[in-house]
Amino acid sequence: MSMRTLPLVFINLGGEMLYILDQRLRAHQTSEDNSEKGVWSEIDRKRVMNDIIGTMFSKAFMDELLKPQQMYSHRALKTVLTRLAHASIMRLNPASMDKLYELMVMAFKYQVFLCPRPKDLLLISYNHIDIIREFVKDTPQVVNQVDEAHRQIIEVYTSLSEAEFQLLRQTLLIFFQDMHVRVSLFLKDKVQNPNGRFVLSTSGSVPHGIEVPGLIRMFNSQGREVKRREFPTRGSYSSPIREGSFEIYGDRVIRLGTNMYSVNYPEETRTSKSPSTNKTDDTLNPLAKEELNLLARLMGGMEAQSMPSTETSFRINLFNTDKEEEDVGASGAPEDSMSGVINIQAMQDLQASTELARIAGEFEDQGETTDSPCSSKGDDLLAMMDKL
Repeated sequence: MSMRTLPLVFINLGGEMLYILDQRLRAHQTSEDNSEKGVWSEIDRKRVMNDIIGTMFSKAFMDELLKPQQMYSHRALKTVLTRLAHASIMRLNPASMDKLYELMVMAFKYQVFLCPRPKDLLLISYNHIDIIREFVKDTPQVVNQVDEAHRQIIEVYTSLSEAEFQLLRQTLLIFFQDMHVRVSLFLKDKVQNPNGRFVLSTSGSVPHGIEVPGLIRMFNSQGREVKRREFPTRGSYSSPIREGSFEIYGDRVIRLGTNMYSVNYPEETRTSKSPSTNKTDDTLNPLAKEELNLLARLMGGMEAQSMPSTETSFRINLFNTDKEEEDVGASGAPEDSMSGVINIQAMQDLQASTELARIAGEFEDQGETTDSPCSSKGDDLLAMMDKL
Protein backbone atom coordinates (compact mmCIF):
# COMPACT_ATOMS: atom_id res chain seq x y z
CA MET A 1 0.00 0.00 0.00
CA SER A 2 1.27 3.43 -0.93
CA MET A 3 1.50 5.96 1.90
CA ARG A 4 0.96 8.82 -0.57
CA THR A 5 -2.49 7.89 -1.86
CA LEU A 6 -4.76 9.81 0.50
CA PRO A 7 -3.88 13.38 -0.64
CA LEU A 8 -4.61 12.60 -4.30
CA VAL A 9 -7.87 10.86 -3.41
CA PHE A 10 -8.96 13.82 -1.30
CA ILE A 11 -8.04 16.40 -3.96
CA ASN A 12 -9.74 14.53 -6.79
CA LEU A 13 -12.89 13.54 -4.91
CA GLY A 14 -13.13 17.05 -3.50
CA GLY A 15 -12.83 18.43 -7.01
CA GLU A 16 -15.59 16.16 -8.31
CA MET A 17 -17.81 17.22 -5.43
CA LEU A 18 -17.25 20.89 -6.26
CA TYR A 19 -18.09 20.23 -9.93
CA ILE A 20 -21.44 18.74 -8.96
CA LEU A 21 -22.32 21.43 -6.43
CA ASP A 22 -21.38 24.19 -8.86
CA GLN A 23 -23.60 22.72 -11.57
CA ARG A 24 -26.58 22.29 -9.26
CA LEU A 25 -26.30 25.80 -7.83
CA ARG A 26 -26.02 27.34 -11.28
CA ALA A 27 -29.03 25.41 -12.56
CA HIS A 28 -31.53 27.38 -10.50
CA GLN A 29 -30.19 30.93 -10.63
CA THR A 30 -32.85 33.45 -11.63
CA SER A 31 -31.74 36.48 -9.63
CA GLU A 32 -28.48 38.29 -9.01
CA ASP A 33 -29.11 38.75 -5.29
CA ASN A 34 -31.12 37.26 -2.44
CA SER A 35 -34.24 39.27 -3.24
CA GLU A 36 -36.23 36.23 -4.36
CA LYS A 37 -36.79 33.70 -1.59
CA GLY A 38 -35.93 30.09 -2.34
CA VAL A 39 -33.59 30.88 -5.25
CA TRP A 40 -29.85 30.44 -5.24
CA SER A 41 -28.14 33.58 -6.45
CA GLU A 42 -24.68 33.96 -7.92
CA ILE A 43 -23.58 35.45 -4.61
CA ASP A 44 -24.74 32.31 -2.79
CA ARG A 45 -22.92 30.06 -5.22
CA LYS A 46 -19.65 31.95 -4.90
CA ARG A 47 -19.95 31.95 -1.14
CA VAL A 48 -20.42 28.19 -1.02
CA MET A 49 -17.46 27.65 -3.35
CA ASN A 50 -15.22 30.03 -1.39
CA ASP A 51 -16.11 28.47 1.96
CA ILE A 52 -15.56 24.88 0.86
CA ILE A 53 -12.38 25.55 -1.14
CA GLY A 54 -10.96 27.76 1.60
CA THR A 55 -11.42 24.92 4.08
CA MET A 56 -10.16 22.28 1.68
CA PHE A 57 -6.89 24.09 0.95
CA SER A 58 -6.18 25.65 4.34
CA LYS A 59 -2.48 25.46 5.18
CA ALA A 60 -2.81 23.53 8.45
CA PHE A 61 -5.10 20.98 6.84
CA MET A 62 -2.88 20.45 3.79
CA ASP A 63 0.23 20.13 5.96
CA GLU A 64 -1.38 17.24 7.84
CA LEU A 65 -2.93 15.72 4.73
CA LEU A 66 0.40 15.50 2.88
CA LYS A 67 2.12 13.56 5.63
CA PRO A 68 2.71 9.87 4.72
CA GLN A 69 -0.23 7.86 6.05
CA GLN A 70 -2.44 4.88 5.32
CA MET A 71 -5.39 5.17 2.98
CA TYR A 72 -8.77 5.63 4.68
CA SER A 73 -11.76 3.35 4.22
CA HIS A 74 -14.72 4.55 2.17
CA ARG A 75 -16.67 5.12 5.34
CA ALA A 76 -14.05 7.33 6.97
CA LEU A 77 -13.31 9.25 3.76
CA LYS A 78 -17.01 9.92 3.16
CA THR A 79 -17.23 11.34 6.68
CA VAL A 80 -14.35 13.73 5.97
CA LEU A 81 -15.93 14.87 2.70
CA THR A 82 -19.29 15.33 4.41
CA ARG A 83 -17.67 17.66 6.91
CA LEU A 84 -15.99 19.48 4.03
CA ALA A 85 -19.34 19.98 2.25
CA HIS A 86 -20.77 21.36 5.49
CA ALA A 87 -18.01 23.97 5.81
CA SER A 88 -20.38 26.39 4.05
CA ILE A 89 -24.02 27.33 4.63
CA MET A 90 -25.00 24.11 2.85
CA ARG A 91 -26.25 20.99 4.62
CA LEU A 92 -26.69 17.58 2.99
CA ASN A 93 -28.69 14.76 4.52
CA PRO A 94 -27.12 11.26 4.78
CA ALA A 95 -29.04 9.84 1.81
CA SER A 96 -27.94 12.75 -0.37
CA MET A 97 -24.32 12.46 0.70
CA ASP A 98 -24.31 8.71 0.03
CA LYS A 99 -25.32 9.24 -3.59
CA LEU A 100 -23.07 12.25 -4.00
CA TYR A 101 -20.12 10.23 -2.72
CA GLU A 102 -20.89 7.36 -5.10
CA LEU A 103 -20.97 9.75 -8.05
CA MET A 104 -17.66 11.31 -7.00
CA VAL A 105 -15.95 7.94 -6.56
CA MET A 106 -17.17 6.49 -9.85
CA ALA A 107 -16.03 9.59 -11.76
CA PHE A 108 -12.55 9.37 -10.26
CA LYS A 109 -12.44 5.59 -10.76
CA TYR A 110 -13.17 6.07 -14.46
CA GLN A 111 -10.37 8.63 -14.70
CA VAL A 112 -7.90 6.27 -13.00
CA PHE A 113 -8.88 3.45 -15.36
CA LEU A 114 -8.25 5.63 -18.41
CA CYS A 115 -5.06 7.20 -17.04
CA PRO A 116 -2.32 6.49 -19.66
CA ARG A 117 0.56 6.18 -17.17
CA PRO A 118 0.68 5.94 -13.37
CA LYS A 119 2.51 9.28 -13.29
CA ASP A 120 -0.35 10.91 -15.19
CA LEU A 121 -2.44 10.61 -12.02
CA LEU A 122 -0.77 13.91 -11.18
CA LEU A 123 -2.11 15.49 -14.37
CA ILE A 124 -5.63 14.36 -13.42
CA SER A 125 -5.16 15.94 -10.00
CA TYR A 126 -3.76 19.13 -11.53
CA ASN A 127 -6.79 19.38 -13.84
CA HIS A 128 -8.99 19.29 -10.77
CA ILE A 129 -6.90 21.94 -9.05
CA ASP A 130 -6.90 24.18 -12.15
CA ILE A 131 -10.70 24.23 -12.29
CA ILE A 132 -11.02 24.64 -8.52
CA ARG A 133 -8.77 27.69 -8.83
CA GLU A 134 -11.09 29.05 -11.52
CA PHE A 135 -14.06 28.71 -9.13
CA VAL A 136 -12.47 31.20 -6.72
CA LYS A 137 -10.65 33.44 -9.20
CA ASP A 138 -12.41 36.52 -7.75
CA THR A 139 -11.12 35.80 -4.23
CA PRO A 140 -7.33 36.35 -4.18
CA GLN A 141 -6.91 35.00 -0.66
CA VAL A 142 -8.39 31.62 -1.56
CA VAL A 143 -6.50 31.55 -4.87
CA ASN A 144 -3.27 31.95 -2.90
CA GLN A 145 -4.28 29.03 -0.70
CA VAL A 146 -4.86 26.84 -3.75
CA ASP A 147 -1.52 27.90 -5.31
CA GLU A 148 0.39 27.15 -2.12
CA ALA A 149 -1.23 23.74 -1.79
CA HIS A 150 -0.43 23.04 -5.44
CA ARG A 151 3.23 23.86 -4.80
CA GLN A 152 3.28 21.49 -1.85
CA ILE A 153 1.79 18.70 -3.96
CA ILE A 154 4.35 19.27 -6.71
CA GLU A 155 7.16 19.17 -4.14
CA VAL A 156 5.93 15.90 -2.64
CA TYR A 157 5.02 13.95 -5.77
CA THR A 158 7.43 14.96 -8.54
CA SER A 159 10.28 13.20 -6.75
CA LEU A 160 8.49 9.83 -6.72
CA SER A 161 9.86 7.06 -8.93
CA GLU A 162 7.89 5.19 -11.57
CA ALA A 163 7.63 2.22 -9.21
CA GLU A 164 6.16 4.43 -6.48
CA PHE A 165 3.57 5.81 -8.90
CA GLN A 166 2.70 2.26 -9.92
CA LEU A 167 2.21 1.33 -6.26
CA LEU A 168 0.04 4.42 -5.82
CA ARG A 169 -2.10 3.39 -8.78
CA GLN A 170 -2.40 -0.14 -7.43
CA THR A 171 -3.54 1.22 -4.07
CA LEU A 172 -6.22 3.27 -5.84
CA LEU A 173 -7.45 0.24 -7.77
CA ILE A 174 -7.75 -1.73 -4.53
CA PHE A 175 -9.68 1.18 -3.03
CA PHE A 176 -12.09 1.18 -6.01
CA GLN A 177 -12.45 -2.55 -6.61
CA ASP A 178 -15.79 -3.05 -4.83
CA MET A 179 -17.46 0.07 -6.26
CA HIS A 180 -19.68 -0.76 -9.24
CA VAL A 181 -22.32 1.96 -9.04
CA ARG A 182 -24.10 2.75 -12.30
CA VAL A 183 -23.96 6.38 -13.40
CA SER A 184 -26.51 7.65 -15.92
CA LEU A 185 -23.98 9.78 -17.76
CA PHE A 186 -21.59 6.84 -18.24
CA LEU A 187 -24.42 4.51 -19.26
CA LYS A 188 -25.63 7.02 -21.85
CA ASP A 189 -22.15 7.35 -23.35
CA LYS A 190 -21.82 3.54 -23.36
CA VAL A 191 -18.62 3.61 -21.32
CA GLN A 192 -20.25 1.63 -18.51
CA ASN A 193 -22.07 -1.69 -18.62
CA PRO A 194 -25.40 -2.30 -16.84
CA ASN A 195 -23.50 -4.26 -14.18
CA GLY A 196 -21.57 -1.11 -13.25
CA ARG A 197 -18.23 -2.10 -14.81
CA PHE A 198 -16.47 0.23 -17.22
CA VAL A 199 -15.86 -0.43 -20.90
CA LEU A 200 -12.22 0.15 -21.77
CA SER A 201 -11.22 0.92 -25.34
CA THR A 202 -8.50 -1.04 -27.14
CA SER A 203 -7.74 1.84 -29.49
CA GLY A 204 -6.32 5.33 -29.32
CA SER A 205 -2.95 6.93 -28.66
CA VAL A 206 -0.43 5.05 -26.55
CA PRO A 207 1.08 6.64 -23.42
CA HIS A 208 3.94 9.10 -23.72
CA GLY A 209 7.27 7.29 -24.13
CA ILE A 210 5.65 4.08 -25.39
CA GLU A 211 5.87 2.74 -28.94
CA VAL A 212 2.83 1.68 -30.95
CA PRO A 213 2.41 -2.11 -30.53
CA GLY A 214 2.65 -4.45 -33.50
CA LEU A 215 6.42 -4.91 -33.93
CA ILE A 216 8.76 -7.52 -32.42
CA ARG A 217 12.51 -6.84 -32.46
CA MET A 218 15.04 -9.62 -32.01
CA PHE A 219 18.62 -9.05 -30.82
CA ASN A 220 21.75 -11.19 -30.80
CA SER A 221 24.12 -11.71 -27.89
CA GLN A 222 26.00 -8.52 -28.78
CA GLY A 223 22.84 -6.46 -28.49
CA ARG A 224 22.42 -5.86 -32.22
CA GLU A 225 19.04 -6.01 -33.81
CA VAL A 226 18.98 -8.92 -36.24
CA LYS A 227 15.34 -9.42 -37.09
CA ARG A 228 11.98 -7.74 -37.04
CA ARG A 229 8.56 -9.25 -37.22
CA GLU A 230 5.19 -7.58 -37.23
CA PHE A 231 2.06 -8.99 -35.65
CA PRO A 232 -1.58 -7.91 -35.86
CA THR A 233 -3.08 -6.06 -32.90
CA ARG A 234 -6.69 -6.20 -31.81
CA GLY A 235 -6.91 -2.42 -31.60
CA SER A 236 -6.12 0.67 -33.64
CA TYR A 237 -3.26 2.49 -31.92
CA SER A 238 -1.61 5.79 -32.77
CA SER A 239 1.56 7.56 -31.73
CA PRO A 240 1.59 9.12 -28.25
CA ILE A 241 0.50 12.69 -27.73
CA ARG A 242 2.89 15.14 -26.15
CA GLU A 243 3.46 15.04 -22.42
CA GLY A 244 1.38 17.35 -20.26
CA SER A 245 2.80 20.05 -18.02
CA PHE A 246 3.52 19.14 -14.40
CA GLU A 247 4.02 22.77 -13.35
CA ILE A 248 1.54 24.92 -11.44
CA TYR A 249 0.26 26.46 -14.67
CA GLY A 250 0.39 24.81 -18.07
CA ASP A 251 -1.34 22.59 -20.60
CA ARG A 252 -2.11 19.21 -19.01
CA VAL A 253 -2.88 17.78 -22.50
CA ILE A 254 -5.10 15.00 -21.14
CA ARG A 255 -8.70 15.94 -20.38
CA LEU A 256 -9.24 13.47 -17.55
CA GLY A 257 -10.18 15.30 -14.38
CA THR A 258 -11.81 18.28 -16.07
CA ASN A 259 -15.40 19.29 -15.32
CA MET A 260 -17.63 16.86 -17.20
CA TYR A 261 -20.77 18.62 -15.94
CA SER A 262 -20.02 22.06 -17.40
CA VAL A 263 -20.68 22.10 -21.16
CA ASN A 264 -20.59 18.69 -22.75
CA TYR A 265 -22.78 17.09 -20.11
CA PRO A 266 -25.59 19.53 -19.25
CA GLU A 267 -28.02 16.81 -18.22
CA GLU A 268 -28.69 15.70 -14.69
CA THR A 269 -26.37 12.91 -13.62
CA ARG A 270 -27.69 10.16 -11.40
CA THR A 271 -26.42 6.98 -9.80
CA SER A 272 -27.92 3.57 -9.25
CA LYS A 273 -26.65 0.54 -7.41
CA SER A 274 -25.64 -2.39 -9.60
CA PRO A 275 -27.86 -5.42 -8.91
CA SER A 276 -24.79 -7.57 -8.30
CA THR A 277 -23.02 -5.07 -6.09
CA ASN A 278 -22.64 -6.02 -2.47
CA LYS A 279 -23.12 -3.34 0.11
CA THR A 280 -19.78 -2.25 1.53
CA ASP A 281 -18.72 -0.19 4.52
CA ASP A 282 -22.25 -0.26 5.96
CA THR A 283 -21.48 -2.49 8.92
CA LEU A 284 -19.77 -1.18 11.98
CA ASN A 285 -16.06 -0.97 11.31
CA PRO A 286 -13.99 -2.43 14.16
CA LEU A 287 -11.24 0.05 13.30
CA ALA A 288 -13.58 3.04 13.48
CA LYS A 289 -11.95 4.39 16.63
CA GLU A 290 -8.47 4.23 15.10
CA GLU A 291 -9.69 5.87 11.89
CA LEU A 292 -11.30 8.70 13.81
CA ASN A 293 -8.08 9.22 15.71
CA LEU A 294 -6.36 9.57 12.34
CA LEU A 295 -9.04 12.05 11.36
CA ALA A 296 -8.33 14.04 14.49
CA ARG A 297 -4.66 14.31 13.57
CA LEU A 298 -5.62 15.16 9.98
CA MET A 299 -7.77 18.03 11.17
CA GLY A 300 -4.74 19.42 12.94
CA GLY A 301 -6.05 18.98 16.47
CA MET A 302 -8.30 22.01 16.25
CA GLU A 303 -11.22 22.43 18.59
CA ALA A 304 -14.83 22.41 17.48
CA GLN A 305 -16.50 25.68 16.76
CA SER A 306 -20.23 26.02 16.24
CA MET A 307 -21.70 28.19 13.53
CA PRO A 308 -22.80 31.57 14.88
CA SER A 309 -26.45 31.67 15.84
CA THR A 310 -27.07 34.55 13.45
CA GLU A 311 -25.80 32.50 10.50
CA THR A 312 -28.54 31.13 8.27
CA SER A 313 -28.09 27.65 6.89
CA PHE A 314 -30.14 26.09 4.13
CA ARG A 315 -31.09 22.68 2.84
CA ILE A 316 -31.08 21.80 -0.81
CA ASN A 317 -32.20 19.02 -3.15
CA LEU A 318 -29.33 18.57 -5.58
CA PHE A 319 -31.36 16.27 -7.83
CA ASN A 320 -34.98 15.40 -8.53
CA THR A 321 -36.36 13.21 -5.78
CA ASP A 322 -37.90 9.85 -6.51
CA LYS A 323 -40.02 7.42 -4.53
CA GLU A 324 -37.07 5.99 -2.64
CA GLU A 325 -35.91 9.39 -1.44
CA GLU A 326 -39.45 10.32 -0.42
CA ASP A 327 -39.57 7.16 1.68
CA VAL A 328 -36.33 8.15 3.38
CA GLY A 329 -37.68 11.62 4.14
CA ALA A 330 -40.99 10.26 5.40
CA SER A 331 -39.31 7.94 7.86
CA GLY A 332 -36.58 10.26 9.04
CA ALA A 333 -38.01 13.79 9.29
CA PRO A 334 -41.26 15.59 10.16
CA GLU A 335 -43.45 16.71 7.31
CA ASP A 336 -42.95 20.37 7.99
CA SER A 337 -39.16 20.01 7.83
CA MET A 338 -39.39 19.63 4.06
CA SER A 339 -40.93 23.05 3.56
CA GLY A 340 -38.88 25.54 1.62
CA VAL A 341 -36.72 22.89 -0.06
CA ILE A 342 -35.12 24.15 -3.25
CA ASN A 343 -35.33 21.67 -6.13
CA ILE A 344 -32.43 22.25 -8.49
CA GLN A 345 -32.18 20.34 -11.74
CA ALA A 346 -30.08 20.76 -14.87
CA MET A 347 -32.47 19.07 -17.29
CA GLN A 348 -36.11 19.62 -18.25
CA ASP A 349 -37.19 15.99 -18.59
CA LEU A 350 -38.44 15.18 -15.09
CA GLN A 351 -39.32 11.61 -16.02
CA ALA A 352 -35.70 10.73 -16.73
CA SER A 353 -34.90 10.80 -13.03
CA THR A 354 -37.34 8.10 -11.96
CA GLU A 355 -34.99 5.15 -12.45
CA LEU A 356 -31.66 6.28 -11.08
CA ALA A 357 -32.01 9.57 -9.19
CA ARG A 358 -32.51 9.85 -5.46
CA ILE A 359 -29.80 12.29 -4.48
CA ALA A 360 -31.26 14.95 -2.28
CA GLY A 361 -29.45 17.48 -0.13
CA GLU A 362 -30.56 19.60 2.71
CA PHE A 363 -29.41 22.72 4.44
CA GLU A 364 -29.88 22.15 8.13
CA ASP A 365 -28.96 24.02 11.29
CA GLN A 366 -25.57 23.36 12.79
CA GLY A 367 -27.23 22.25 15.99
CA GLU A 368 -29.06 19.35 14.37
CA THR A 369 -27.81 15.90 15.31
CA THR A 370 -28.22 12.45 13.79
CA ASP A 371 -28.74 9.07 15.36
CA SER A 372 -26.35 7.19 13.11
CA PRO A 373 -23.60 5.16 14.82
CA CYS A 374 -20.88 6.90 12.79
CA SER A 375 -21.97 10.40 13.78
CA SER A 376 -22.42 9.55 17.45
CA LYS A 377 -18.87 8.25 17.63
CA GLY A 378 -17.18 10.87 15.50
CA ASP A 379 -19.10 14.14 15.44
CA ASP A 380 -16.96 15.69 18.16
CA LEU A 381 -13.80 14.96 16.18
CA LEU A 382 -15.15 15.85 12.76
CA ALA A 383 -16.61 19.13 13.99
CA MET A 384 -13.04 20.39 14.30
CA MET A 385 -13.08 21.01 10.56
CA ASP A 386 -15.58 23.83 11.02
CA LYS A 387 -12.83 25.99 12.50
CA LEU A 388 -10.58 25.71 9.45
